Amino acid sequence: MKHILIVEDETHLAIGIKYNLEAEGYLVTAVGDGPAALKILEEHPGTVDLIVLDLMLPGMSGYDVCELLRQQGNDVPILMLSARILTEDRVRGFNVGTDVYLQKPFDLEELLSVVRNLLSRRRLPIVSPRTLENQTPAASNGAPFRFAGGRAEVNFDTYQVLVDGQAVRLTALEMKLLRYFVEHEGSVVTRSELLENVWGLSHSPTTRTVDNFIVNLRKYFETDPGQPKHFLSVRGAGYRFVSGT
Repeated sequence: MKHILIVEDETHLAIGIKYNLEAEGYLVTAVGDGPAALKILEEHPGTVDLIVLDLMLPGMSGYDVCELLRQQGNDVPILMLSARILTEDRVRGFNVGTDVYLQKPFDLEELLSVVRNLLSRRRLPIVSPRTLENQTPAASNGAPFRFAGGRAEVNFDTYQVLVDGQAVRLTALEMKLLRYFVEHEGSVVTRSELLENVWGLSHSPTTRTVDNFIVNLRKYFETDPGQPKHFLSVRGAGYRFVSGT
């Protein structure tokens, strides 16, 4: 049975979400603040499959809870709930590591659909046909993606990233962005496409969110980030990913 942790200080809302999730067959625990949630996760590691996290919490915000968990290496799926409607708030949520940002008031069926999706897709390895050409035989069965030449190795099943044999830690959103590029290798993808399919945003924010994340990926994987060979800019269009040198 999947275990869902609700972190919500509005008692009536927490009770309603808990009731409906339990009706779907999930084991549900509800707490009213961030420290209580962190205590459960610390004392019972690996027992929570999904966190439904309110943004505006007393003392410690949902941003802070999410960011701390990601810094600790906890990749549990996080569904963030918030009444804030600004794009910048959604972007900040994604930047600290949330998987889905759902605006209040939300539709119950949408919430349940997102929960099912997050629980079913967790840590599923995805590779593209072109990528398989650059994998060892064992990798094509077991899932780590390898850049040509073996300099970088990413396993989407375990979230393990190695560059020149050294471990590199990517955030959940950086992994999601990298995975999208792998799936669309060779194709030009626009910023709008990335914002919609990776960030879940229907329109561009005022910040250079996508560009900043591309800078991070280049820093991790390019030999010379100033002269990228994998994450290429396509002027006036977007970006194109190639695994070869």
